[in-house]
Amino acid sequence: MNVVANVYRGEQVESSHLGHIAVVDSQGTLLYSYGDPHRLTYGRSSMKPLQTIPVIETGAADRYGFEPADLSLCCASHSGEPRHRTRALSMLARAGQPEAALQCGTHVPRHEESYKQLIREGKPLTPVFSNCSGKHSGMIATATHMGEDVTTYHLPSHPVQQRILEVVEDITGYPKDKINLGTDGCGVPVHQLPLVHYAWAFAKLARPEVIENPERRKAVQRITDAMTAHPEMVGGENRYCTDLMSAFGGRIVGKAGAESVYCLGDRETGLGIAIKIEDGGPRAINPAVNEVLRQLGIGMDGPLETLSEYTNPPITNMSGNVVGRIETSFRLAKTNFSLHV
Repeated sequence: MNVVANVYRGEQVESSHLGHIAVVDSQGTLLYSYGDPHRLTYGRSSMKPLQTIPVIETGAADRYGFEPADLSLCCASHSGEPRHRTRALSMLARAGQPEAALQCGTHVPRHEESYKQLIREGKPLTPVFSNCSGKHSGMIATATHMGEDVTTYHLPSHPVQQRILEVVEDITGYPKDKINLGTDGCGVPVHQLPLVHYAWAFAKLARPEVIENPERRKAVQRITDAMTAHPEMVGGENRYCTDLMSAFGGRIVGKAGAESVYCLGDRETGLGIAIKIEDGGPRAINPAVNEVLRQLGIGMDGPLETLSEYTNPPITNMSGNVVGRIETSFRLAKTNFSLHV
């Protein structure tokens, strides 16, 4: 079994999480792996940086004066904090669109105080509270800028989604006629492809200079610069994405996806990493990311210590007493497999 992490109650293993890991360089060589690095995987929200590329390439970002923090929010699974909602609404306003244009649906935000304030004021949840409202605002701005139907921007056949599909093919190095499409939680298409190709995509995000198209290279550079300069927009308070990028001070660009996916790129080594926890549960993914970085020798000079609360997180009972822990239990294997076809 490909056990990535064990959950201990006392000193006994109570549960185990299986998983898969791929580590790829910017040239497209699989260097390390664990489990099945070719597992077909929906990237979910880890692909938001790629979905943001057309916002820049079409000229929408410049037309509507999107700042780096706006671009970072386009890549976000944010907590619905006031700063996230205010910025998303500002992006929509600059594109001349109302909040009602958002097709992402809504949910209770991670930011509890914002939700409690809504309850106190007797107000309903609205789409801007969705963790995907920044991504959708970018899509709406793109459709508006291009003179396309805004009401259907979320559908697979819409030019907004077709441009994204072309970007996913290019950056992941995986043919779009082999990419399976599903529908993400926020209503837009989600792409399924081998895990190893997500790792290659993030290696390219870490090293945009390997991207042949100069305009795309510039767009990717703007996006990774924005995410690392404004990690608070990608997640929020006490969120791993935000804490990871903050701890590494611009070196790491990382993004979580639902169903326990995590992708990151190291801008110093040019490595891309993709991880999928088989059962989709979230509790093993952050410890797994920290352990991959440790085994690769990345962040040993301080950042991983800053992130220590995520390394072997405690299991507590209803009284707050520590009764166990989550502990990683894998070893990356060296490989030498080229993704070039």
